[in-house]
Amino acid sequence: MQRYQSLEVPETARGASVAMGNFDGLHLGHQSVLDLARRPDMPLGVVTFEPHPREIFAPDAPTFRLMNATSRAHRLEKLGVQHLFEIPFNRDLANLTPEAFVNEVLVKQLGIRHLVVGADFKFGKSRKGNTNTLSEAPFELSIAPLLQGPNGAISSTAIRTALSEGRPTDAADMLGHWHRIEGIVEHGFKRGREMGFPTANISMAGLHLPAFGIYACTVDVRDGRHMGTYKAVASLGSRPTFGDNAPNLEVMLLDFSGDLYGAELSVALMHFQRPELKFDGMDPLIVQMHADVVETRKLLA
Repeated sequence: MQRYQSLEVPETARGASVAMGNFDGLHLGHQSVLDLARRPDMPLGVVTFEPHPREIFAPDAPTFRLMNATSRAHRLEKLGVQHLFEIPFNRDLANLTPEAFVNEVLVKQLGIRHLVVGADFKFGKSRKGNTNTLSEAPFELSIAPLLQGPNGAISSTAIRTALSEGRPTDAADMLGHWHRIEGIVEHGFKRGREMGFPTANISMAGLHLPAFGIYACTVDVRDGRHMGTYKAVASLGSRPTFGDNAPNLEVMLLDFSGDLYGAELSVALMHFQRPELKFDGMDPLIVQMHADVVETRKLLA
C-alpha cells in the first residue's frame, strides 16, 4: 500500500475508486464502505484526514481515537487498500467550501474516478457539504447505507461506549475484529519484574481509554527476534497502588522470556476480567496477580 501524507501525489495514484471518511476503528460499517469502493477496473483508495478534525476543533476534549494513524494504515493495508491519502487537516482545509474541496482536492489533486461515502457524511466549511453536494461532482458517486447491528447503528461512538463499560466482546461484534492497542514497548518502573510478573509497557496517549482493569489478551509481536503471537494478561489503568500515574497498558506474555523493549506490539483486548483495584501494599497485589493469570489461562484455553 502506498501512503501519501500531502496533496502532492504521483500520477500513478490518480484514477482510483476511493472511500472517504475518518475510519476510526475501521468497524463493520467502515468496511462496508470500503467494499462498495472495490472495482475491478480501478485501484482501491481511501481518503481520510490527519489529524482527526475533532483534534483541531476540540483540542481539550477527552481523548477519543480508537486507533492512531499508524494502526489505521496497518488495518487498511490488510483490507486490500492500495492508496491511502491522509489529507493534512488544518483550519485552511476546514474553511474550504464543499464545492472548493471537491474541485481542488478530490478532482484536481487526487483525480478520483469513483467515490464512496456513508449516508451521513458531512464535509466542508460548517459541514455544509453532503451527499447531495457530491452527486454534482464530475466523478461517480456511491452511497453506503448505515450498517445496523443488534443494538442499533454501528458507529465508533457505540464502540467507545462498549469499551468504556468493559464489554470488549460487544465492541468486537461491531468492529469485526478485536479492539487492538498498538505501540512501541517503553521502559517503565520495572515493578512487575520485581514482583515476578515482567510486563511490556505501552502508552495510551491520544487514545480512547477502555475500562480500567485486567484483560485476557492475545499479543502480536510485530518485529524483532520474538516475532509471533502470544497469550497474555494485561493491566490497563493508572496503577493506583503506586500513586497517581498516567494511564498506560502493561502486558505480561504468558510462558515467555525475553526482552521486548523497542518492539512493536499489537494487543487484542478479548475478555475483561475485573476492574482496577488499589491494594494495601505489594503482597496482596502479588496474590491477586497470580489469580489473574490463572483466570486468563482459563479464558484463553
